[in-house]
Order: sequence, then C-alpha cells, then structure tokens
Amino acid sequence: MTPSLCRRCVSLGAKVLIQRSAGLTAGFTDAEYRAAGATLVTDAAKLWRAVDLILKVKEPLPAEYGLLREGQAIFTYLHLAAGPALAKVLLEKRILGIAYETVEGADGQFPLLKPMSQIAGRLSIQIGAYFLQSQHGGSGVLLGGIPGTMPGHVVVVGAGNSGAHAVQMAVGMGARVTVLDLDTRKLEALDTEYRGRVVTLMSNPANIASEVADADLLIGAVLIPAAKAPIVVSAQTVARMRPGSVIVDIAIDQGGCIESIRPTSHQNPVYAQHGVIHYAVPNMPALVGRTSTLGLTQATEPYVAMLVSKGVERALAEHQGLARGVNTENGKITCGAVAKALGFC
Repeated sequence: MTPSLCRRCVSLGAKVLIQRSAGLTAGFTDAEYRAAGATLVTDAAKLWRAVDLILKVKEPLPAEYGLLREGQAIFTYLHLAAGPALAKVLLEKRILGIAYETVEGADGQFPLLKPMSQIAGRLSIQIGAYFLQSQHGGSGVLLGGIPGTMPGHVVVVGAGNSGAHAVQMAVGMGARVTVLDLDTRKLEALDTEYRGRVVTLMSNPANIASEVADADLLIGAVLIPAAKAPIVVSAQTVARMRPGSVIVDIAIDQGGCIESIRPTSHQNPVYAQHGVIHYAVPNMPALVGRTSTLGLTQATEPYVAMLVSKGVERALAEHQGLARGVNTENGKITCGAVAKALGFC
C-alpha cells in the first residue's frame, strides 16, 4: 500500500494500520503514511490481530502462520499450487484467501499478475547477464557481444507477459534471442514486433532440447494461472548446456518449469548443477521494491477501494472478476486449478 492508496482508503472510512518501516525499501517513510491518515504499529502480531483485511505482496510465510486470525480475509499473491503447507493453514483457520494472481479483468486477463510478470521478465535478463560474468562463475559471455564476436544466446521458454518482457530486454541488450511457445499467435506477435530480429519456434521437446543446449542464458517463463507450472526443460537437457551458462526460472513461484530447479533466496540466489548456474528466487520483483510497489498498487487500487467501500462480502458478490480471486473460503479450496494441483479433486 502506497501512502496515496492509504489516503484513499481512509477517505472511504477505513481505519488503516501500517507496520512501522514497512514502506522504507519502497522509498515511503512512516511520516508519509501518518500524514495519509494511517496508524503506525510497531508490533506485527498486534497488527495482524487487530484487522479484518490484510494486504500483502508475498504469501504469508511460515513465521506468519500463527498470526492469522480465524475468519480473516487476506488479499495478496498466494501461489497455493506450489504451497500445500500454506493452503492447509488457510483452510484450518477458515481464511478468505483472495489471490492477486487469479483476479480476472473484463477481458479475461489477469491484471494483478501482469505488473509483476513484466518486472520479473525484465529483471531475468539483468540478473542473467550479471551471473554470466566470470567472477560469479559464469561463462564470461557478454550478451551484446562486440563487433567481431558472437553475441550471447538467450532462450526464452514461454511468450506470455514475463517471457515477452524478457525478450524485449534481451533484444535491447543486443543478444541473439530465441523464444518458444505453444501459442502461434504470441509467436506471430513477437515476430511482427521485432521484424525477424527474434527467432520464434513452437515449443516441443525437439526444439527445446536443441535451443537450450546452445543457450548462454535460459529463461523459464511458463505460466498456467493458479496451477503448478509444468516441467518443460528436463534435467537431461540442462546437463547438455555449456558450463557457466545461466538459468533464471521466473515460474518458480508456481513450482518452476525446469526440472533441475529449486527455490533459492535473495541472500543465496544461485547454485550450480551440471556446471550450470541456477537462479530461482521467488518474488524477484522485491529486488526493485519501489518500481514493484508503484506498479502493483496502481493495479490493485481499484479492487482495494472496492473492498473497503462496499465491504468484502458485497464486493465479491458484485464483481465477478474479483470473486475469481478467491482461492480459499470457509475451510474449502474454491479455485479449481489450485484444488487439482493440491490433489483435492
């Protein structure tokens, strides 16, 4: 929540509690929130107990499970398909879990997933270029190359929002870029946009095996909303990559789409397997906290204002797209893709 959104909620009659220093990494001070009408709370546990609606970015972490109060509503990214432990807690405490990633717009798209996907896509190239540097154990490839040398080869698997933005950044850095997807319309759009500057291929095992083996930087960007990400790159294929190549799996929030991947952290972001550097930090956009906060809250603000002004129950009843964001309610999984991923159906 930005101070601006806080001010709007207060004007709508809500009492807004903000944890002290919560906005600092995004560049917002406690004084700005206080000026916007918020009450600053030092004790996080006290804040969780006192409110009916919790706004977050990342899903509740294990240390926060005990802070959830039965019957509360929480509006955040949940990623339950890859988080059975969290799902169990939400069900046991009968939490109304509204997931940013499954809220639908009138056009059938996912407006609250879009800004973070865009940021993660762009960051993936920046991060990959960094770990390709020799001092980080990378192969020493400069993605843009120089005259007389081959530029680095970036392979992007998945041409959705995150994949398309990864392509944009890679092209901007002067890399050779190959993108694979099952949807020919997405490939056609990229081909038209870049006028043949990007190689577009249908995503199938043969094409993936061939292109990944030649990649200096592999971006995993396969997403099925709410569902666990499918494995599209096998460990055997990863083992054929050149030593020092880099993998960035944007799909790690949903379990990852590369077989050899496992979640890492901002403190320890990479590990090597088969001589290949793997990066799989959930919540990559936290690296650019201010841009992420501004991008996300401008998308969430209409929905937050609706929940505040109408009340949660009425807002969900009147707005079908927001209601599609409900993943857990009254001790039940209400999202089909999540239920399937967790074995409830």
